[in-house]
Amino acid sequence: MKIRQTLAILTILLCCVLPAFSQRDSVSLSTVINKTNTLMESRPLEKVYLHFDKPYYAINDTIWFKAYLTFGLHQPSELSKIVYVDIISSRDSLVRTLMLPVKDGAATGSVPLTPPMFKQDNYHIKAYTKWMANFDQAYFFNKTISVGNSINKQVTSRVAFKRSVSNNIPQVSASITYNDPDGNPYTNKKVNWVITSGFDEIAKGRETTDDKGLLTINFANTRSLDLAGAVLTTTLDAGNKKEYDQVYPLKSVAAPNDVQFFPEGGSLIGSIRSKVAVKAIQSNGLGTDFSATVTDNSGASITTFDSQHAGLGAFVFTPDAGKSYKVNVDFKDGTRGSYDLPRVRASGILLSASVTDTSKIFIRLTADSTYFKSRMGQTFYVLGKSGQVICYAAQISLNSPSFSAYIPTGKFPSGVVQITLMSNTGIPLSERVVFVSHKDQLGLTVASDKPVYGRRQKVKLSITAKNSVTPAFADLSLSVIDETRIPVNESTETTILSHLLLSSDLKGYIENPNYYFRQVTEKTMADLDLLMLTQGYRRFTYQEILSGKIPPVVYLPEQGIELTGTLRALDGRPFKGGVLNLSIPDKYYSARAVSDAEGKFKFPNLAFADSAQVIVSAKGNYNAKSLMVMMDGTAYPAVEKNPNYPDERLNIDTMMVNYLQNVKKIYESSRVLKEITITSKAPKKTTTVHTDYPALTGLSPNADHVINGDRLTGCNNVLTCLQTMAFGVTLVDNVFYVARDYNAGQRIPMAVFVKGMPVDVSYLMSLNPAEIESVEIFLKDDLGLVNRAYQTNGVLVINTKTAPKGTKISLQELQDIIGQPSVAKMSPKGYDFAKVFYVPKYVVGTNTFGPDLRTTIFWNPKVLTDAAGKASAEFFSADNKGTYRAVVEGIDKEGRIGRTVYRFKVE
Repeated sequence: MKIRQTLAILTILLCCVLPAFSQRDSVSLSTVINKTNTLMESRPLEKVYLHFDKPYYAINDTIWFKAYLTFGLHQPSELSKIVYVDIISSRDSLVRTLMLPVKDGAATGSVPLTPPMFKQDNYHIKAYTKWMANFDQAYFFNKTISVGNSINKQVTSRVAFKRSVSNNIPQVSASITYNDPDGNPYTNKKVNWVITSGFDEIAKGRETTDDKGLLTINFANTRSLDLAGAVLTTTLDAGNKKEYDQVYPLKSVAAPNDVQFFPEGGSLIGSIRSKVAVKAIQSNGLGTDFSATVTDNSGASITTFDSQHAGLGAFVFTPDAGKSYKVNVDFKDGTRGSYDLPRVRASGILLSASVTDTSKIFIRLTADSTYFKSRMGQTFYVLGKSGQVICYAAQISLNSPSFSAYIPTGKFPSGVVQITLMSNTGIPLSERVVFVSHKDQLGLTVASDKPVYGRRQKVKLSITAKNSVTPAFADLSLSVIDETRIPVNESTETTILSHLLLSSDLKGYIENPNYYFRQVTEKTMADLDLLMLTQGYRRFTYQEILSGKIPPVVYLPEQGIELTGTLRALDGRPFKGGVLNLSIPDKYYSARAVSDAEGKFKFPNLAFADSAQVIVSAKGNYNAKSLMVMMDGTAYPAVEKNPNYPDERLNIDTMMVNYLQNVKKIYESSRVLKEITITSKAPKKTTTVHTDYPALTGLSPNADHVINGDRLTGCNNVLTCLQTMAFGVTLVDNVFYVARDYNAGQRIPMAVFVKGMPVDVSYLMSLNPAEIESVEIFLKDDLGLVNRAYQTNGVLVINTKTAPKGTKISLQELQDIIGQPSVAKMSPKGYDFAKVFYVPKYVVGTNTFGPDLRTTIFWNPKVLTDAAGKASAEFFSADNKGTYRAVVEGIDKEGRIGRTVYRFKVE
């Protein structure tokens, strides 16, 4: 109902605008508006934002977060009832997917960062709904989170890369410092290193650290290979037969500095004074400062300018259609470059725009004399669009070479606005993106009952939400962290304001998004306008809308978990009218469905936890033995490269040093017993005999590594768990390799066996982790019988649990082993229900055992204000003194979004 109401409001808004148009030929303009409205109604856009409890984490932490799902003008969405959150490693490998139930446009989640599934890395967090998967992934929620490790870590390192060019050959230098856990350098230690890119080994060598633990590696990329996916792997020989591997991605030196140009309106046109935005980026994707000179093809200097913010700058000049232009750039790292400006068009018309103040947008249309003479008196359209909604439209006649006007900003909601100049035939001629801010966000304030607290003292926070001066019903989330142990750079944060108003509507990486919202000044607004000139804004083009060439809808909005399939006779024909029963035995849950004329059936609006065993049976039919149940698979968006890869931290150890030191204290304080040495006879090594399986004949009974089945407890996907648990093995493009051989350039896959049968790696996703006895890893095949037979290198053997010899099994157990066509057993993806955040309670006068070194002091994802706009929270401070930082974010029922930060002291 809310969706229809919102669409009706938007339609009324457009109807109010239309009478102001010129009454000349408006057929094309009406067509644009009507087709855009039709698109909006058939494909409303959802947005997802995740509020996390803190900016970075450590192994054994728990990530706490809340998902806000909106549509339209940021109202809580009723389209989808499921949000997905993917956690992806820096090598673009999916580690885990969470499925979260949505209620009133919100969902909560938690992710324990337990090893070995998680390790020190930069993780790409991607959040979306299936409905959003119909559109470009660039508009998903994307965030990079760094996870460090200080537990039982024997080596910390810091690396600095430098790129140069010598004799047209790219040169890369790496300076690496190695330290032990106490900060002492590893001096005079041998280090083996190898650089690999895809299936190619670029270089390798052996060096020695100096008296400060410093190692310098220089190599030449003589084959000019793409280093974007390359890694440098070093192996430090610490002595006593102890070796430690470190892996460093080479993305930051993959390419030289680059400069891009963005003429306002989209083109340079001869004799029209134009503004050109400039974006200079380093190979790591971050902006870099520069100074530049513009010259023409004769070498004459036209103008000079400097960067303004984060590698962004701009200059103004009047181009000549008969000339070409270069921009000569001096970067802050001392390098130089010369870059061609886009070709100057001989004739045309341009749109320029700027937000002169909070109340109006100034626009100017300028045509050169040739264009004006050929189209004088013709009709043009100016369209202003926010999201999918045309909020402003006007029709003009070209009666002079230059035309200017003001558009009231009140026509648009706060956020990104696309202004388009269009011909009367529906062809976009020039465009400009601007940002409108009404300062109409949800007003949030936080107050504490005391300015300063003691350790383990109760803290009371009161929260107020207002719409201007009126109390607001708001759905909020509250995080309180120890900022002394977790320093925060507020400019780099992704907030509910920066995402919903900015990032979610623009393509491309935005550096330091909260910089534009944290402290709004004339400079930040000018910098934001530069950003508008350089970022893409193209959910749908007007050409696509007018031609009707809109990508088809593949995914419908999900209202709950849905399992679908087809019921067929054994000869393959669809079976109509068959009754199917779904059951979850350990939950006493059941449902019923009937197949249609094509044999298709579905069980809609299901609700069960992840890893639940689900049975779909057609046994209730009179001819059940001649029927087979075929379940449909579930499609998910492909794992794409992290669009925010510039946010990846190369030196996690040093970037998170304060936090990791605190984590180490927590770990050490939890160890009650000191380490002692126990002398006894070594237990007899367990061996596995493979003679039961002919395919494994000749394989050693002693594997290089064994993963016991109990280590897979809590694992949802065998393949996902193995890629982090399997020591000495690497997974690339769903193929297992012996890691050392892969890094040395030998790209021969490992053989994978389940119950003695060779299987494809994708088969592992269908295995039930609870049924696995052990996983054996053979990094070498001594006799070579398996490797020669299957043309592989290394063997992965998965042994399932079996009953002891002589054990009798029932008929039901035998049928379970053999399987029945009329019964489908599966463990489909289910809901990942969030844990409850633990809040310790201290009693005055008592001494609770153990230090309290928490860094996330409090987390509440469900803070609801009352009719007076009030809410409150109570919790206890920890043992660490310092500054505590409370962050409140959320949305009210009308779609107003808000955020506030509050700090208090603990002494």
